[in-house]
Amino acid sequence: MIDAGDTAWLITATALVLFMTLPGLALFYGGLVRAENVLSVLMQCFTIACLMSVLWLVAAYSLTFSGDGAWIGDLKKVLLLGVPRDAVSGSIPETVFFMFQMTFAIITPALMVGAFVERMRFGAVILFCALWLFLVYVPVAHWVWGGGWLAERGVMDFAGGLVVHLTAGVSALLLAIVLGPRMGFPGDVRPPHAPWMTMAGACMLWVGWFGFNAGSALTAGADAGMAMTVTHISAATATLVWIVIEAVKFGKPSLVGAVTGAIAGLASITPASGYVGPGGALVIGLAGGTICYLAVMLVKHRFKIDDSLDVLAVHGVGGGLGILLTAVFAAAALGGVGLAEGQTMGSQAVTQLIGVVAVLIWSVVVSFIIIKVVQAIVGLRVSAELEEQGLDINVHGERGYNM
Repeated sequence: MIDAGDTAWLITATALVLFMTLPGLALFYGGLVRAENVLSVLMQCFTIACLMSVLWLVAAYSLTFSGDGAWIGDLKKVLLLGVPRDAVSGSIPETVFFMFQMTFAIITPALMVGAFVERMRFGAVILFCALWLFLVYVPVAHWVWGGGWLAERGVMDFAGGLVVHLTAGVSALLLAIVLGPRMGFPGDVRPPHAPWMTMAGACMLWVGWFGFNAGSALTAGADAGMAMTVTHISAATATLVWIVIEAVKFGKPSLVGAVTGAIAGLASITPASGYVGPGGALVIGLAGGTICYLAVMLVKHRFKIDDSLDVLAVHGVGGGLGILLTAVFAAAALGGVGLAEGQTMGSQAVTQLIGVVAVLIWSVVVSFIIIKVVQAIVGLRVSAELEEQGLDINVHGERGYNM
């Protein structure tokens, strides 16, 4: 039976999650690149949102949430055929559930834009994301949320630590490695052209994340309220951690660093948000802010990988960390909802680790195959001349700023 309150909340949450990509993520990433490339980032995010929406309707939703296969769904709900207007999913119309899940399928490939900004062909971006949706995102989403084998094992991933952040993070890193660094990396890359834009985008992401996490309760009740609360606490804590680290290390905490810390805290709490209490969120925020900062240093400065806007370090590491910490802070003794009957922290931690390893391996192997296919069909990287001049005018025929 359809519940009006739940339906109203999920419609609102759906709008909030779409708001995370359009315009939140687009502005967050757009402010971090050179002025000559800001439109290319906005165009990539905008086009990905449109393409994923169509592909979600055509077959991706059905393959994720239809059928009871352990590895993949079936095609019974292609184009939503056979789904009547009054079909129900839980206490909400299935069309609302379809739309809510669509927004997750939109933002996940869009997250990867941060790894290849300023140097990847537009056609390659679109082809890669289309193939990636069906071959990486859909199977993993089915495993975890569609009744697949990880769901059967009891993996706890409330809003996407595995499905969204780990898949995007590790795939983005691999793409950055194959694509190669930007010209001048690491010592001569120009700084972000508009940190204020990045901050504005981060604020939109933060607000939208309430729909992302609290909406994943799929009801307008206590679980949604707690998910919203712990989401905010983790983000605020991780932000302060990042500020303190930069103040101690450099003597000057940066705005870009602060908002990056916020996103790290949000990514880290995402899988745990429906299971932990405020105390757990505080610790997860502390851990996420610290470990994600170290991961940024490791990827860019130790391994010299140009994951340009830190997709692995913030999303991949944050999401994986949150998955593992869920096994601890979901325990009732630590303020969480409690583990499933017969589960201990140790046994749940093993289950969570299995999920992390399986999703990591699948994402890396399949993404590598997709990258090679895209490389063979359309090529990956723009020419050195186009990269130096900027993508906006050369690829899209426009400038972000006409002065």
